Amino acid sequence: MTQRPCGCPEARARQLEDYLHNELCSEDAEDIRAHMEICPECRDEHKVGLVLQQAVARVCRETAPEQLRVQVLASLRVIQAGHATSRAADASASADR
Repeated sequence: MTQRPCGCPEARARQLEDYLHNELCSEDAEDIRAHMEICPECRDEHKVGLVLQQAVARVCRETAPEQLRVQVLASLRVIQAGHATSRAADASASADR
C-alpha cells in the first residue's frame, strides 16, 4: 500500500480488516503500520477493530450459569412437547375427515 493523504477508503475497507486478522504478508502489514503512524483516522479505526475483536473473544469464553442452562433446556422441552401434541392433533383431525 502506498502512503498518501488520507480519506483512505481502501485502507479502511480492505487493508485494515486484513491487518486486524493477521491476513497480510509482512510487507503489506508493515505498510499499514507505517500508514497508521501518520493517519489518525486509520489508527482510530484499527483501535475500534481491536476493541471489538477483544469483546467478541471475551464473550465467546463466557458460559451461562448452570441454572440458566437448566431453565432454557426445560423451556425447550415444553415447546417441543407442545409442537408434538399439536402435530398429533392435526394428524388425528386429518384422519377423521
